[in-house]
Formats: sequence, structure tokens, C-alpha cells
Amino acid sequence: MRTISIAKRVAKELLRDKRTLMLMFLAPILILFLMKLVFSVNSTTDVNIATVNVKSSLIKNLDKISHIETKTYSSDKKAQQALDDQKIDAVINYHNSDFYVTYANTDASKTNATKAALKMSLMLTTIKKLQSTLQKIQARMPNAPKEENKQSKIHNYYKYGDSQTNFFDKIVPILMGFFVFFFVFLISGMALLKERTSGTLNRLLATPVKRSEIVFGYMLSYGGLAIVQTLIIVVFTIWALNVEVVGNILYVILINFVLALVALAFGILMSTFAKSEFQMMQFIPLVIVPQIFFSGIIPLDSMANGVKVISYILPLKYAGDALTNIVMSGAGFIKIVPEIGVLLVFLIVLTGLNIVGLRKYRKV
Repeated sequence: MRTISIAKRVAKELLRDKRTLMLMFLAPILILFLMKLVFSVNSTTDVNIATVNVKSSLIKNLDKISHIETKTYSSDKKAQQALDDQKIDAVINYHNSDFYVTYANTDASKTNATKAALKMSLMLTTIKKLQSTLQKIQARMPNAPKEENKQSKIHNYYKYGDSQTNFFDKIVPILMGFFVFFFVFLISGMALLKERTSGTLNRLLATPVKRSEIVFGYMLSYGGLAIVQTLIIVVFTIWALNVEVVGNILYVILINFVLALVALAFGILMSTFAKSEFQMMQFIPLVIVPQIFFSGIIPLDSMANGVKVISYILPLKYAGDALTNIVMSGAGFIKIVPEIGVLLVFLIVLTGLNIVGLRKYRKV
């Protein structure tokens, strides 16, 4: 009987806790719906290839391959510039009977697709040559020109990384930002919630201190902690995991620090809606999970335009874009200014909401 009584009491408490019920019933549905949107996309990414001095027959074979698009350039210099500007994924230059291929290599799947497409096209071209030779032999044409038997070699070059570059190398810049965002969000939210439930925040609000001073104080203290965490994550990723950084490491640290401040403001805001640590944890499926799906870990260019719109309201998308461009493409400060600007807008808006949110505890 006591067991039944305890069970009834716990059940009543659960039924009163609407947020727990929502977490149990609605959060899985939301996550499954997001996964449906994210993974119901093209399984193959489109690859753009530049060709220089390549025979039209080979280009036609490349164009016949699904998800491969070619563009002919008049010189290797122009094609390489397009590669640097991220307009194309690879450059195929035919010179002295050999193929010289330069890959952006920021996406291992596109690099592998280019290699496979070139090999397939060469094989199709060779087959056509053999068929042509056979037809001439069958037609007994002794004066027919001799076919060139020399096999063209393929020389591979990489703008980023090498032939061993894999999918992890592509997502590691985004993972850096994700871990910074996740742990700062969680720790800052939990810390402010603890001070509120313990009564520390109420005692502070009883003083003449302004709400804005409280918010900025918390952000300043946890901002220092965020700097240390950012440095540890960046240093470990670059030196311990052997990740090549083409751009300036200081820009990587800057982006992660701004993202940490956004996560800090986000965590403080969410803590105002939670009454316990458990309720704070309930925000993870709603705040953190969408960040993973739309941060760029899953290629956004393979998603439908309607689905990609979701990514534009998530801060990790902008941080992921900036970090990827710095690490893999060597982007300078000017190129990452738009992403920094958007992150600062997130920071200003969230900080303002935090100041307003403290009104529910004390009006100043």
C-alpha cells in the first residue's frame, strides 16, 4: 500500500509539472520532425568543376554524371581564382598529356566525387577510342591514323589538407563552436538558477543595484571563464587533434569568444524561465539540438530552401560559417565581419531580454 501511495504522490507531482510533460511528449516529436526535415534531402552534394584545356568529349562525359557541373575557363589562373573565391570545388587542367587537378578539399565528399567523376569520364573516353579503333580495323582501313596509346596521368593537389582529409576535418571547426556554446549555455544558466533558488539573487535585488548592472556583472565574470574555456578548446583541437588552420588562429579565438558571450546571455535568459536544475536541462532539446542540425555539420546546401531558413535564426550557424572559412579557406577579418556582426546582434538582443526578464523578480 505504501508503494502505491508513493506512486500516486509522484504521479500527481508529474502531472502538475507541465514542462516535464512537454519534455517527455513534445520534445521527441520536435526532434524527430527536425530530423525529417534535415535528412530528407539529396544524398549527393552538387559538385562544381572548372576545366582548363580539357577536350570537349571529356567535358561531355563529366556533365553526364549526376550532380556534376562543369565550367570552362580560358586560363588556369582564372580557374584558380574561382577556386579561392569558393565558386568551384575543383580545377582540372590538361597539360602535356596529363591532368593536373586541384581540389578545394574543404569537403572530403566533394573531393572524392570529383576523383570518381574524372576516372569514370576517362574510362568512357578510352572505351570510345577503342570502339573507334575497332570499327576502323573492321572496315579494313590501313591508312587510318594511329591512336595515341599513352595513358594520361592524374596529378592531385589540395588547397586544404591532403588526401587523408576526411569528414571529421570538415566538421571540427563547427564542433569547436558547438562545445563552447553548449557548455557555456549550460553552466551559466545553472549558476544563475542556483543563486536564484538559494536566495542570493533575491538579496542582491533588494539593494539599489540596477538590473542592467546585475546582468553585466554576471556576463563579465562568466565571460572571463568563457575566455579560458575557449582557449582550452581551441588549443586542444589545433595541437592535440592535429587540425590544420589555414587562417589566423586569433580569429578562431575571437569567433569562439563572441559565441561564448551569446551562449552566456542565452543561458541566463533561459534560467529565468526555469524553477529547478531539471527544468533547465529541459531546454537542451529545444535550444541545443536545433543548433546541431542547422550549424553546418549536415551540409546546408543539400537542404530545401524552406528548411534552410531555420538556420538563419540560430547563432551557431553564423559561428560555424566563420570558423569553417577561417580554418579551411584562410578567410581574413573582412570576410568574417558579417558573421561577427550577426553574433553581436544576437548578444545585444539577448542581453536586453535578460534585463527586461529580471522585472519578474524586482522592478527598479
